[in-house]
Amino acid sequence: MTRTPDGLSFLPLGGTGEIGMNFNLYRLTQNGHETWLAIDCGIGFSGNDTPEAEVLMPDPAFIAERAAQLCGLVITHAHEDHLGAVAHLWPYLRCPVYATPFAAAVLRRKLGEAHLAHQVKIHVVRPSTRFEVGPFDLQFVSVTHSVAEAQAIAIRTPHGMVVHTGDWKLDEQPLVGPLTDLDTFRALGDEGVLAMVCDSTNALKEGKSQSEAEVRTGLTDLIATLEGRVAVTCFASNVARVESIAKAAQASGRAVMIVGRSLRNLEVAARECGYFSDLPPFLTEQDARDVEDDNLLMIITGSQGEPRSALSRIASDTHPNISLGQGDTVIYSSRMIPGNEQAVMAVQDNLTRRGVTVLTDKDAMVHTSGHATRDDIRRLYEIVRPTYSVPTHGEWRHLTAHAALAREVGAIPVLLEDGDLLNLSPGEVKVIDTAPTGRLALDGGRLLPMTGGVLAARRKMLFNGMVIASFAVDDEGYVIGEPKISAPGLLEADDPESVRISEEFADAIDVIPDELRQDDTAFRDAAKTALRRALGRKLQKRPLVDVHLLRV
Repeated sequence: MTRTPDGLSFLPLGGTGEIGMNFNLYRLTQNGHETWLAIDCGIGFSGNDTPEAEVLMPDPAFIAERAAQLCGLVITHAHEDHLGAVAHLWPYLRCPVYATPFAAAVLRRKLGEAHLAHQVKIHVVRPSTRFEVGPFDLQFVSVTHSVAEAQAIAIRTPHGMVVHTGDWKLDEQPLVGPLTDLDTFRALGDEGVLAMVCDSTNALKEGKSQSEAEVRTGLTDLIATLEGRVAVTCFASNVARVESIAKAAQASGRAVMIVGRSLRNLEVAARECGYFSDLPPFLTEQDARDVEDDNLLMIITGSQGEPRSALSRIASDTHPNISLGQGDTVIYSSRMIPGNEQAVMAVQDNLTRRGVTVLTDKDAMVHTSGHATRDDIRRLYEIVRPTYSVPTHGEWRHLTAHAALAREVGAIPVLLEDGDLLNLSPGEVKVIDTAPTGRLALDGGRLLPMTGGVLAARRKMLFNGMVIASFAVDDEGYVIGEPKISAPGLLEADDPESVRISEEFADAIDVIPDELRQDDTAFRDAAKTALRRALGRKLQKRPLVDVHLLRV
């Protein structure tokens, strides 16, 4: 086996070239011994290209094979696309986890639901703290983002320092949590930074980031003008936004109710960590009948059109406790994640059909992104002064825009995709190898490969339907009675085409050669071929087919 030369490498297994599923690895090799460090382990949400699955996550197979060399998993912040996969993938990793108090509080609830709470060792690390994980010398650096206690990470190694930004922005009035710690970033730059691995989400957006304080003012002004029930939907993990909504409601004399499990979990985690201390406990949906419409504001999960979310069920009038209609207002204090547009628009359309007024950031100042815009990115590069730039967290158009911006301010950009193993030091900074990558779908309690047989069959059924044929044969292999055809999602039972297919299938299995009739597998395969032939002529589709053969 070839000995790995000593040095430092970076490997994204998720989140580079895509939105969500952030899963990054660093490899430090000393005296030929490899040690791996993971940063973040998040989920992604299904888009129009993956209708057969709702929740996606990166395939951990590469690092699972090296779990003995994995010294830890560090979480930068408590967003789903950075920690949502931990409870599902930790059994493959089996390493200690490091997180700030708020991220740890959120993660504990997820691990509890997965019955892993007593197995996973969580080290709680205060924000802005320096600590060690294996041979890696790490330092949390506080940054502003749309969640409490977001941290960048300075990674000091014998081969140089890397600044891994996580998600961040510049905001002079973040309202919850500190400003992005530019003084510490400047000190890191003075120390010398080999590479900055940096968020690219808003690399196409010109200008400075807008402040959360502007959103709070915008929400307060807007809600004061509204009558009837008011509902606001936002990302459940955005502590500052939930606080802004609650304070805007208070200013208009409205009590605040939260609707949806993820928001209830957020409130528990936030109050546990000292947030919302000047807000009374929020009402629950069981209190809905006790408050006058004009005195109520609901914060509701489901800003991305998730089909089982509270807002989706309210929009389709299937929620057990909450209904909205004529004279009520829903405010979207969020953006649409790319790929979710169709789902979000469907929910908004259902709300509008019910007489609800839907307002978005196009109508009022009710949302700002938690990600750095071009001016923010430019300023951070000028402060940190890295030799190399490694854009992550974005699709290819975001990464290339980020790379061009980095080059403008004097850094050498290196563009990667998931699976590219980048040598950082010593020697030339370049891709030296590739690692297998993939996506897993969460299907109930199971993790299934997107390229596997189960989801491939589901895709085929989704677009082409499925046809099942059943027939009985005697000991000689000759058909008894009439074959039965079922085609859910393709044909109605009394459709003339069903009758035609049944007849053609019956004729086709009558002429299957005798030598195939004695072996069930061969007979079944021949019958499947006959069924496909009967289907293909007029339907012009290639549905999934199956044959049930019964010997009597």
